Amino acid sequence: MALWQANEVASRLRVALNLADEAVELVLIRTSGDMSQAGGQALVGGKGAFTKEIDEAMLKGEIDLAVHSAKDMPTHFPAGIAIAGYLPREDVRDCLISARYTSIEALPPGAIVGTASLRRAALVKRIRPDLQTQVLRGNVDTRIRKSAEGEVDATLLALAGLKRLGMAEKAAAILPLDRFPPAIGQGAVGVTIRSGDQAAKEAIGLIADDTVGHALAAERAFLTLLDGSCRTPIAGLATLSGDILHFNGLYLSHDGQQSFTASGLGPVSEAVAIGQQAARDILAVLPTDIRLQNA
Repeated sequence: MALWQANEVASRLRVALNLADEAVELVLIRTSGDMSQAGGQALVGGKGAFTKEIDEAMLKGEIDLAVHSAKDMPTHFPAGIAIAGYLPREDVRDCLISARYTSIEALPPGAIVGTASLRRAALVKRIRPDLQTQVLRGNVDTRIRKSAEGEVDATLLALAGLKRLGMAEKAAAILPLDRFPPAIGQGAVGVTIRSGDQAAKEAIGLIADDTVGHALAAERAFLTLLDGSCRTPIAGLATLSGDILHFNGLYLSHDGQQSFTASGLGPVSEAVAIGQQAARDILAVLPTDIRLQNA
């Protein structure tokens, strides 16, 4: 998936700037997060594990821009790194992957759902408290294969990734947003640059989608104020209708049995403030035990 994203940014830059293929070089950097997932290990270092080595390479001048899945981007980047923009967003929904069952409701009592996402695990348990969840890591192909081989009864994946890889037919069911809201940034591809690199900023500006930028500003503001991390089941989605932004956010207990929602509406110029206010609304009613559980 990372390679698809990098190639997509490179391809759009070549077209926008009328460049030859060799004028945009791809540099593949394996991150701590990638290695943890590939080895089936617990993620150490939070979402920053997916960007640490890339950030270091950029600050050293070894690369000029970096491409990330927006949902894996940390709430704070190191000094000297800035978000330059986002590509047009893909489908934000999650989907069920199973060789035998076509919905969460159809899973037998006590069935095992594999996922490394606390958000997905909590949402599954909110719908079906009897289901068990088991950590399942690896790339898209690996998780689909493990489900097909019966290691788990089902797993959950972002539909955006399947569509980009031409594998949308693998989805047994697409989960509705009202019951299964997405991770912050899901479906979006973000590009970071060195702060002050005006040439890179202008180049990304040619291919960036401002609508996605406004939506992600609200979503990331919500996540940041809640101090969201890989240990926190949080969902959120901002959508735009003209110049009006609508945000819905959700904070869950790990077992999915307690949930706290907030929403906001306003002009896109206030995207950050809308996300922050939604976070404050949740913090105002969030029980101490739930907050400590997710700390």
